[in-house]
Amino acid sequence: MTGPVDPSDPDSPEDRHRAEQDALRERISADPLTTRRDYLRIVATVSGGLAAGSVVVSAGALHRHGDGIAAPLKVADRLENGQAVSFDYPGEDDRAMAIRLPDGTLVGYSTVCTHLACGVLWRADQGIDGDLYCPCHEGKFDARTGAVTAGPPPRPLPKVVMVEDARGAVWAIGTARSGEDEQSGLCRGLRGRNPALAEAAGCPTRKSGK
Repeated sequence: MTGPVDPSDPDSPEDRHRAEQDALRERISADPLTTRRDYLRIVATVSGGLAAGSVVVSAGALHRHGDGIAAPLKVADRLENGQAVSFDYPGEDDRAMAIRLPDGTLVGYSTVCTHLACGVLWRADQGIDGDLYCPCHEGKFDARTGAVTAGPPPRPLPKVVMVEDARGAVWAIGTARSGEDEQSGLCRGLRGRNPALAEAAGCPTRKSGK
Protein backbone atom coordinates (compact mmCIF):
# COMPACT_ATOMS: atom_id res chain seq x y z
CA MET A 1 0.00 0.00 0.00
CA THR A 2 1.25 3.45 -0.84
CA GLY A 3 1.77 5.72 2.16
CA PRO A 4 0.82 9.41 2.43
CA VAL A 5 2.71 11.89 0.28
CA ASP A 6 5.36 13.85 2.15
CA PRO A 7 5.17 17.55 1.04
CA SER A 8 8.88 17.91 1.78
CA ASP A 9 9.76 15.06 -0.59
CA PRO A 10 11.74 16.62 -3.50
CA ASP A 11 9.91 14.22 -5.83
CA SER A 12 6.43 15.19 -4.63
CA PRO A 13 3.90 16.41 -7.27
CA GLU A 14 4.10 19.94 -5.84
CA ASP A 15 7.89 20.09 -6.19
CA ARG A 16 7.82 18.61 -9.67
CA HIS A 17 5.18 21.14 -10.71
CA ARG A 18 7.26 24.00 -9.28
CA ALA A 19 10.37 22.73 -11.08
CA GLU A 20 8.48 22.57 -14.39
CA GLN A 21 7.30 26.18 -14.03
CA ASP A 22 10.81 27.37 -13.07
CA ALA A 23 12.20 25.62 -16.14
CA LEU A 24 9.58 27.21 -18.37
CA ARG A 25 10.37 30.65 -17.00
CA GLU A 26 14.10 30.16 -17.56
CA ARG A 27 13.58 28.98 -21.15
CA ILE A 28 11.37 31.92 -22.04
CA SER A 29 13.59 34.41 -20.22
CA ALA A 30 16.59 33.14 -22.18
CA ASP A 31 14.96 34.32 -25.40
CA PRO A 32 16.51 37.71 -26.33
CA LEU A 33 13.23 38.71 -27.99
CA THR A 34 11.37 38.66 -24.67
CA THR A 35 9.39 41.88 -24.30
CA ARG A 36 7.88 43.55 -21.25
CA ARG A 37 4.57 41.97 -22.12
CA ASP A 38 6.26 38.57 -22.37
CA TYR A 39 7.75 39.16 -18.92
CA LEU A 40 4.28 39.75 -17.55
CA ARG A 41 3.23 36.47 -19.09
CA ILE A 42 6.19 34.67 -17.52
CA VAL A 43 5.32 36.04 -14.09
CA ALA A 44 1.71 35.04 -14.55
CA THR A 45 2.74 31.56 -15.70
CA VAL A 46 4.77 30.84 -12.60
CA SER A 47 2.32 32.53 -10.24
CA GLY A 48 -0.68 30.78 -11.76
CA GLY A 49 0.97 27.38 -11.78
CA LEU A 50 2.06 27.54 -8.16
CA ALA A 51 -1.22 29.02 -7.00
CA ALA A 52 -3.25 26.28 -8.63
CA GLY A 53 -0.99 23.37 -7.73
CA SER A 54 -1.75 19.71 -8.28
CA VAL A 55 -3.87 19.47 -5.11
CA VAL A 56 -6.18 22.30 -6.14
CA VAL A 57 -6.53 21.00 -9.68
CA SER A 58 -7.26 17.45 -8.53
CA ALA A 59 -9.91 18.83 -6.17
CA GLY A 60 -11.74 20.35 -9.13
CA ALA A 61 -11.10 24.03 -8.33
CA LEU A 62 -10.60 24.94 -11.95
CA HIS A 63 -10.84 28.38 -13.52
CA ARG A 64 -13.35 29.23 -16.22
CA HIS A 65 -12.78 31.29 -19.35
CA GLY A 66 -12.23 34.89 -18.34
CA ASP A 67 -11.08 34.23 -14.78
CA GLY A 68 -7.53 35.42 -15.52
CA ILE A 69 -4.72 33.15 -14.37
CA ALA A 70 -5.02 29.38 -14.68
CA ALA A 71 -2.52 26.52 -14.41
CA PRO A 72 -0.21 26.50 -17.47
CA LEU A 73 -0.87 23.84 -20.10
CA LYS A 74 1.42 22.85 -22.95
CA VAL A 75 -0.80 22.41 -26.00
CA ALA A 76 1.78 21.66 -28.70
CA ASP A 77 5.49 20.96 -29.03
CA ARG A 78 5.46 23.25 -32.07
CA LEU A 79 2.85 25.08 -34.12
CA GLU A 80 3.75 26.13 -37.66
CA ASN A 81 2.31 29.08 -39.57
CA GLY A 82 -1.21 28.31 -40.75
CA GLN A 83 -1.75 25.54 -38.21
CA ALA A 84 -4.17 25.25 -35.29
CA VAL A 85 -4.59 22.90 -32.35
CA SER A 86 -7.67 22.27 -30.20
CA PHE A 87 -7.47 21.59 -26.47
CA ASP A 88 -9.45 21.90 -23.24
CA TYR A 89 -8.57 24.90 -21.09
CA PRO A 90 -8.72 25.98 -18.33
CA GLY A 91 -10.93 23.01 -17.39
CA GLU A 92 -11.76 19.69 -19.00
CA ASP A 93 -15.05 21.05 -20.33
CA ASP A 94 -13.66 24.36 -21.64
CA ARG A 95 -13.04 23.97 -25.37
CA ALA A 96 -10.28 26.15 -26.77
CA MET A 97 -8.00 26.55 -29.78
CA ALA A 98 -4.54 27.97 -30.48
CA ILE A 99 -3.89 29.28 -34.00
CA ARG A 100 -0.63 30.28 -35.66
CA LEU A 101 -1.76 32.80 -38.23
CA PRO A 102 -0.01 32.84 -41.64
CA ASP A 103 2.22 35.75 -40.56
CA GLY A 104 3.36 33.86 -37.45
CA THR A 105 1.12 35.60 -34.89
CA LEU A 106 0.01 33.23 -32.12
CA VAL A 107 -3.57 33.60 -30.85
CA GLY A 108 -5.88 31.57 -28.65
CA TYR A 109 -9.62 31.57 -28.03
CA SER A 110 -12.44 29.78 -26.34
CA THR A 111 -14.25 27.86 -29.07
CA VAL A 112 -17.61 28.09 -27.32
CA CYS A 113 -19.76 30.46 -29.39
CA THR A 114 -21.03 33.47 -27.45
CA HIS A 115 -24.46 33.02 -29.04
CA LEU A 116 -25.75 29.59 -27.97
CA ALA A 117 -22.50 27.82 -26.97
CA CYS A 118 -22.08 25.80 -30.17
CA GLY A 119 -18.58 24.75 -31.18
CA VAL A 120 -16.50 27.23 -33.19
CA LEU A 121 -14.21 26.08 -36.01
CA TRP A 122 -11.26 27.76 -37.71
CA ARG A 123 -11.49 27.95 -41.51
CA ALA A 124 -7.97 28.62 -42.75
CA ASP A 125 -9.07 29.26 -46.34
CA GLN A 126 -11.29 32.25 -45.54
CA GLY A 127 -9.34 35.45 -46.20
CA ILE A 128 -5.79 36.31 -45.18
CA ASP A 129 -6.05 35.03 -41.59
CA GLY A 130 -8.94 32.60 -42.00
CA ASP A 131 -11.99 33.01 -39.81
CA LEU A 132 -13.59 31.45 -36.76
CA TYR A 133 -16.96 30.06 -37.74
CA CYS A 134 -19.96 28.75 -35.81
CA PRO A 135 -21.96 26.43 -38.09
CA CYS A 136 -25.07 26.45 -35.87
CA HIS A 137 -26.24 29.95 -36.81
CA GLU A 138 -23.60 31.24 -39.26
CA GLY A 139 -21.71 33.23 -36.66
CA LYS A 140 -18.24 34.47 -37.63
CA PHE A 141 -15.35 35.89 -35.64
CA ASP A 142 -12.12 37.59 -36.65
CA ALA A 143 -9.26 35.10 -36.24
CA ARG A 144 -6.81 37.86 -35.24
CA THR A 145 -8.95 39.59 -32.61
CA GLY A 146 -11.90 37.33 -31.80
CA ALA A 147 -14.34 40.14 -32.70
CA VAL A 148 -17.74 39.29 -34.19
CA THR A 149 -17.79 39.84 -37.95
CA ALA A 150 -21.13 38.24 -38.94
CA GLY A 151 -24.19 36.48 -37.59
CA PRO A 152 -25.95 36.58 -34.22
CA PRO A 153 -23.12 36.26 -31.65
CA PRO A 154 -23.46 39.22 -29.25
CA ARG A 155 -19.89 39.30 -27.95
CA PRO A 156 -16.31 38.53 -29.08
CA LEU A 157 -14.80 35.15 -28.24
CA PRO A 158 -13.02 35.08 -24.86
CA LYS A 159 -9.26 34.86 -25.34
CA VAL A 160 -6.88 32.21 -24.12
CA VAL A 161 -3.45 33.71 -23.44
CA MET A 162 -0.78 31.85 -25.39
CA VAL A 163 2.99 32.00 -25.09
CA GLU A 164 5.79 30.22 -26.92
CA ASP A 165 8.89 29.13 -25.02
CA ALA A 166 12.46 29.23 -26.32
CA ARG A 167 12.16 25.67 -27.66
CA GLY A 168 9.08 26.48 -29.71
CA ALA A 169 6.53 24.74 -27.48
CA VAL A 170 3.17 26.49 -27.21
CA TRP A 171 1.55 27.00 -23.79
CA ALA A 172 -1.81 28.28 -22.60
CA ILE A 173 -1.23 30.31 -19.43
CA GLY A 174 -4.43 32.22 -18.71
CA THR A 175 -7.69 33.61 -20.01
CA ALA A 176 -9.35 36.95 -20.69
CA ARG A 177 -13.00 37.89 -20.75
CA SER A 178 -14.94 38.57 -23.92
CA GLY A 179 -13.69 41.86 -25.34
CA GLU A 180 -10.79 42.09 -22.87
CA ASP A 181 -7.17 42.11 -24.01
CA GLU A 182 -4.75 39.44 -22.82
CA GLN A 183 -2.64 41.67 -20.59
CA SER A 184 -5.71 43.04 -18.81
CA GLY A 185 -6.96 39.52 -18.16
CA LEU A 186 -3.65 38.39 -16.70
CA CYS A 187 -3.25 41.55 -14.62
CA ARG A 188 -6.75 41.20 -13.22
CA GLY A 189 -5.96 37.65 -12.18
CA LEU A 190 -2.61 38.65 -10.68
CA ARG A 191 -4.13 41.52 -8.70
CA GLY A 192 -6.70 39.16 -7.23
CA ARG A 193 -4.10 36.58 -6.21
CA ASN A 194 -0.99 38.59 -5.41
CA PRO A 195 -1.16 42.41 -5.63
CA ALA A 196 2.57 42.81 -4.93
CA LEU A 197 3.44 40.48 -7.78
CA ALA A 198 1.03 42.33 -10.06
CA GLU A 199 2.80 45.60 -9.25
CA ALA A 200 6.23 44.04 -9.85
CA ALA A 201 5.01 42.79 -13.23
CA GLY A 202 4.03 46.31 -14.26
CA CYS A 203 0.27 45.84 -14.02
CA PRO A 204 -1.74 49.06 -13.68
CA THR A 205 -3.43 49.68 -10.35
CA ARG A 206 -7.18 50.03 -10.21
CA LYS A 207 -6.80 53.65 -9.12
CA SER A 208 -4.29 54.73 -11.75
CA GLY A 209 -5.62 52.69 -14.65
CA LYS A 210 -2.19 53.11 -16.25
